[in-house]
Amino acid sequence: MRIILILLPGLLAACGGGRASQGGLRVVAGESTYGDLARELGGPHVRVTSVLSSPNADPHLFEPRIANDLAVAQADVVIENGLGYDAFMDKLQSASPKSRRIEVVAADVLGLSGADTNPHLWYDLPALPRIAAAITRAFVRADPSHTRDYRRRLSRFVASLAPLRRTVSAIRASHAGAPVAVTEPVPGYLVAAAGLRDLAPTAFTRAIEDGSEPPPGAVAAMLELLRGRKVRVLLYNSQAVSPITARVRAAARAAGIPVVGVTETLPAGETFQRWQLGEAKALQAALG
Repeated sequence: MRIILILLPGLLAACGGGRASQGGLRVVAGESTYGDLARELGGPHVRVTSVLSSPNADPHLFEPRIANDLAVAQADVVIENGLGYDAFMDKLQSASPKSRRIEVVAADVLGLSGADTNPHLWYDLPALPRIAAAITRAFVRADPSHTRDYRRRLSRFVASLAPLRRTVSAIRASHAGAPVAVTEPVPGYLVAAAGLRDLAPTAFTRAIEDGSEPPPGAVAAMLELLRGRKVRVLLYNSQAVSPITARVRAAARAAGIPVVGVTETLPAGETFQRWQLGEAKALQAALG
């Protein structure tokens, strides 16, 4: 995997506080999720562009636009997820090489690799402070004159996760081991942190994530979980709907099993914390 931060000799001397005084660090995030984190951690010292920003877009089918090429070409800091989730960012950076650009890759920050690794890292609550700290380090190295404020904002962000941590801990305390099913691995880290058991067939969830047709046996097994009421909640990716996932959702509702919608990217008008807390509380209520 790539190194977490790319910093060439002379960067600190070249950056100083100059970039911020000229309108702020130019930051490009692969997804609006990381874009929101960057805004919170950078405050008035950064100008953030999120490449994948539409809450209705399917990340697996996304193709960047010419404007994205320009934004990456001019970026001082680039933030991406890694694990192949936002491979379009690698293409954008390769098309516009820049020696002074600093890159933060969330998967590298966490030491994750491998095709079977769940790439939806922003759902990994225990890992969020480490990702935020890596973004802060990038801002400090690119703009050391605002180090104190960047570090203060990092502390504020970590503290702001307390309601989410409490909700997830409450789910674990009351429902540890409860069986659930997911249509794809999007909320997998949340499910694990809450101590729940995901019974959905991997052959089904991986195929849905890849945009391919699940094997008939996996579809049958998934439907049997719901029709037989073997799970208490279905977590459904409402951002990437297909005839098969719609059929699964209908089966859950017909069986009286609560359906909790989750998304891959930040909904319009939401902050990262409100978005994640809202989904966790919906899961808590569904387990009720």
